[in-house]
Amino acid sequence: MAAAADEAWCRETFPQVMELVSPRLPQRDTCALLSISPWCHRALTANPKLWEVLDLHEMKKAGERLISALSLARYCHLKVLNLEFAQDIDDCHFLHLKEMGAILLEELKFLNLNACQRISDKGIEAVTSLCPNLRALSIYWIVGLTDASIEHTVKNCKKIIDLNLSGCKNISDRGIHLVADNYQGLQKLDITRCIKLTDEALQEVLQKCSALESLNLYALSSFTDKAYTKIGNLTRLTFLDLCGAQNLTDDGLTCISRCGSLTYLNLTWCVRVTDVGVVAIAQGCRSLELLSLFGILGVTNTCLEALSKSCSNSLTTLDVNGCTGIKRRSSTDLIQMFPFLSCFKVHS
Repeated sequence: MAAAADEAWCRETFPQVMELVSPRLPQRDTCALLSISPWCHRALTANPKLWEVLDLHEMKKAGERLISALSLARYCHLKVLNLEFAQDIDDCHFLHLKEMGAILLEELKFLNLNACQRISDKGIEAVTSLCPNLRALSIYWIVGLTDASIEHTVKNCKKIIDLNLSGCKNISDRGIHLVADNYQGLQKLDITRCIKLTDEALQEVLQKCSALESLNLYALSSFTDKAYTKIGNLTRLTFLDLCGAQNLTDDGLTCISRCGSLTYLNLTWCVRVTDVGVVAIAQGCRSLELLSLFGILGVTNTCLEALSKSCSNSLTTLDVNGCTGIKRRSSTDLIQMFPFLSCFKVHS
């Protein structure tokens, strides 16, 4: 009787317990549980939801682990692959996967290759050829990549709506023109520190990718109002980072104020901005939750008064550190104007 009860528990109860518990565990813990018993292995592998994510971020020998994992049937419905800061992975691993032929990541939606510095344009060509239905690609700080990677991506992955090119310093206007021409449904774009880009390329993106909801232009000081004024056409934009936009003037900011859905606006070190531009933002962007004016000397209490009339119920983060023209900028003063503030510093 006891043996029969144990077998029934293993066959019926244990799988139910695993179905409840395993989705709440880190994937590495779930993989460790596979070796506990045949019952555990069977229960876990029978749950396809557990194997929709492959998380190898910061892991050593990530290339070998990737090839090994993708050879297993349980990863055939993989949707998310995270290789951020993974070690020991380079082009040869992706080329090997491509040469295997049998592996095609048709259901993969999100690929994170952030800071995988040993990957080149060849690796991007190989990996994008495996995932034709990719929706989001993040290649932050792979400094060796060039416009060729963009060319391979737009050829192989037609459905991208989220593209992170932050720190890819060798991407030029040619690459961004390819983005604009092929991803007109793009919703998120990060070109932080893509220092080779010009107004012309940004203008084309802003004109053709009108569905953008998030635009990160952090640490790009060469753009001018010629491009910034076109941001105002992005009616769905909720996130805009312009930190370090040294050529942004009140004219450009006034055009940006047409983005009435903005909730996040970073104007840190936009040194040519004055009250005029911020007042326009206050009047046009009435749902702001975060606003940084850090380091702007041309703003005064006038802009805060305008913001308090329109955004006092929405702002939870306001950074006016270094704004010496604002005399009442202590946390106590700010809370009197914006009662829902909980954060007073975006940049440290």
